[in-house]
Amino acid sequence: MTAEARQGVSDAVVRRLPGYYRYLRELEAAGERRISSQDLSERMGLTASQIRQDLNHFGGFGQQGYGYNTSDLRQSIGEILGLNRRYAMVIVGAGNIGRAVGGYPTFQREGFDLCAVFDIALHVVGQTVHGQTVQPLTALDAYLATHVVDIAVLAVPAEASRQVFARLVNGGVRAVWNFAPVDLVAPPDVTVHNVHLTDSLYRLTFRMREKQAQAGQDAGQKQVAPPARSDD
Repeated sequence: MTAEARQGVSDAVVRRLPGYYRYLRELEAAGERRISSQDLSERMGLTASQIRQDLNHFGGFGQQGYGYNTSDLRQSIGEILGLNRRYAMVIVGAGNIGRAVGGYPTFQREGFDLCAVFDIALHVVGQTVHGQTVQPLTALDAYLATHVVDIAVLAVPAEASRQVFARLVNGGVRAVWNFAPVDLVAPPDVTVHNVHLTDSLYRLTFRMREKQAQAGQDAGQKQVAPPARSDD
């Protein structure tokens, strides 16, 4: 798929691709060799038409009346997502979030190799985090000058985030997964994904209140419903 074609794919489609990949991986592990768009839609809560439209952005998959080969489709989506290679990853900030991200069990399996961890706190430097000895933040620039780093996980306080982000960019890092509570704006040749954990929590509470309100409305409608007429 050309770069121009990729740029024409909407963010909504891109957000659904990891879900397809995850479900297909689970189906493959369970021994499911074939899946239809209808079966996949029922598992994911989407329509079969939506799934077919999403996949058509990236070429033809599956056969009419047969569906998709689970393994082949999983591999194809993995290639679309860039999972057909390995990535060198560093973590800046060895606090709770940085440690949790670095210890996520599927990262290594999917090709994300944790190569180094940095922190500014002296009591943290020298500790072992997921097989890496935590280095002082002062060593970051020298490390980037001698190592190719594909992705940096930024898990530092808000007040330090922009300065550290600039050092990562200047050091050649071209993708930053930002967990600092600040929206970082990347230059044109750098990709940054700002993760705000509270945003997900706020969406959860909105949906919870929405369902509670609907349940209350339904209960109210039941209470005011007229009694059934009797023909006696």
